[in-house]
Amino acid sequence: MATLKALIVTVPDELLQQLQGLPKMTLIERCAGLRPSPVTSPAASAKHSIRTTARRWKDRHNEVKEHDVLLGQLTKAHAPDPVDAFGIGADTAAEVLVTVGDNPERIRSQAAFSKLAGVCPVPASSDKTIRHRLNPGGHRQLNSALYHVVIVRMHFHQPTIDYVARRTAEGKTKQEIIRCLKRYLAREIYQYIKAKQPPTRTT
Repeated sequence: MATLKALIVTVPDELLQQLQGLPKMTLIERCAGLRPSPVTSPAASAKHSIRTTARRWKDRHNEVKEHDVLLGQLTKAHAPDPVDAFGIGADTAAEVLVTVGDNPERIRSQAAFSKLAGVCPVPASSDKTIRHRLNPGGHRQLNSALYHVVIVRMHFHQPTIDYVARRTAEGKTKQEIIRCLKRYLAREIYQYIKAKQPPTRTT
């Protein structure tokens, strides 16, 4: 898409006026449907390049959609509970499965999973001010997945929206609230992991 938009700003004015300001999918369809004449002028060359790029975008977009369906089926089969949880979905659940691996029993506590995900609190106190900050460590892809779930919930999940309002009224910054929400989310996901673990055998 970035390549396509970079091409569009270089085309002759007549073509530029036809393509400027269009919504993304309308722009893609319009560009993919261009019918360039033989490449004997800058305008024809521009149309050819734009059409080729737009069609390549459509091919990749359809490929991504096919992979998303397959990923959803596989993840749903192995981790149905997190997939169904608000805002988590197949992408985050898949990231959790990949990170945890085939031996979830090695993660023995919520604190261990939080540390693995890089969401355990890091002290950042100064003098009489007691506070914590975001953890820059841990598995960054899993941490990023948790962050995106938190952002979705902050916008569309009413209990999370109420929590943000309450903590904001208490004087917490947005970053501090996100840190807390990521830790709560890690606890929630750990419960799903724990539920999948086979019972410990006793002798």
